[in-house]
Amino acid sequence: MIVRPKPNLIGILTSLKGSIAKRIAWRALMVTLLASAIVLVEMWHPSYFSKVSATPFTLLGLSLSIFMSFRNNACYDRWYEARKAWGDLLVGVRSLAREAQVIKEESERHSLLRNLCGFAHALNARLRKEDELAASGAWLDPVPKDTAGDLCGRILMQVGQRCSTLAESGAINEWRYTLMSNQLTRLTQVQAICERIKNTPLPFPYTLLLHRTIYLFCILLPFAMAEPLGWMTPIFTAIVSYTFFGLDAIADALEDPFGGDENQLPTDALVRIIERDVLAAQGVSPLPPLLEPVDFVLS
Repeated sequence: MIVRPKPNLIGILTSLKGSIAKRIAWRALMVTLLASAIVLVEMWHPSYFSKVSATPFTLLGLSLSIFMSFRNNACYDRWYEARKAWGDLLVGVRSLAREAQVIKEESERHSLLRNLCGFAHALNARLRKEDELAASGAWLDPVPKDTAGDLCGRILMQVGQRCSTLAESGAINEWRYTLMSNQLTRLTQVQAICERIKNTPLPFPYTLLLHRTIYLFCILLPFAMAEPLGWMTPIFTAIVSYTFFGLDAIADALEDPFGGDENQLPTDALVRIIERDVLAAQGVSPLPPLLEPVDFVLS
């Protein structure tokens, strides 16, 4: 995620970190060069363009803008829902850490808390399609016997069984066990929400139609502008293609909030916050530092 002060005018014009311009540069350049070639043809054979009207492009551009706004809103909703889910993860872990303070046996309490941190690491790795055990193994106590498949679910199951054992032994009362069980349910819901977002992209025909329409619009637009605008056509074509290609690329980036892109969720930083909360609940000092943006990118 990009974290930086609001840029001034010069910064707006020159900033590349976090900008979508790098991804769409070659597409915008190709369309601009095509527009230049079309202007040359129009200068040599003006009769070819005498009957081309800009009206259809006005109507198409308006409908395309509305269509793109719907898609971008849908993609942003996915990004924001994922951030809310990770906020619920923080709440769940902090609530469990607070409730676990009544467990008198220190080793039992610390083991339970470390498993919660291991769950956060495993979920982060799962959403990025990385090795869950490698990411979480250092925090798990004990490591689940079966680590294949849903390691996150097995960690929560192990924590739930431990809470049940503590309730049966009288280490925690029934009311507190119910509270802790409810928080474990919340963590399960967080995992399910994140997996739904990760594994359910926007319908492909919907995205494909928008991609095709954007390319057709940007390629055909210079034919309507060549006669009235002349050599201004490549400039306006570059601006229009930058806008449409850029909005399309932003939607692609937001569609998967966990992909590790510089504009996506800083889940590593959120996991570090959970680490600090768990270690603070264990009385560890000093705590590991919060992750800071590197070149304006918070990972």
